[in-house]
Amino acid sequence: MTVFLLPFRSLTAIAAVSLLCSAAALAAPPTAATEAQARYRQDMTACNSGQSHQDLATCRREAGNALAEARRGHLNDAPGQYQQNALRRCQVHEGEDRLACEARMGASGSTEGSAATGGILREAVTVTPVK
Repeated sequence: MTVFLLPFRSLTAIAAVSLLCSAAALAAPPTAATEAQARYRQDMTACNSGQSHQDLATCRREAGNALAEARRGHLNDAPGQYQQNALRRCQVHEGEDRLACEARMGASGSTEGSAATGGILREAVTVTPVK
């Protein structure tokens, strides 16, 4: 009689562990893959509604490319990455020009326009005393 109870208890234990693991997996935060898929759906919605300021074929291709890069782990949306890229553009300048470029890219400058309207104009005012 105990021969049949042991496998039943084992099956019950395996079922309980499986149930707990699946519940933990459902409660886990979204993975990068699910976040990428959600972002893709948002991008496609923007494409189909005409809010992307691109033609439909280009918008869909870019959304697909972004999804593929996110799945490969090459798409980096780190918050500080944008600022680092902006300051790297100033490395081609030297001296005062570089300082002025960094001021325009930093918080001290003003910004107007957008990429959708054709460009972003950055301005920083530096006051120099008369000698």
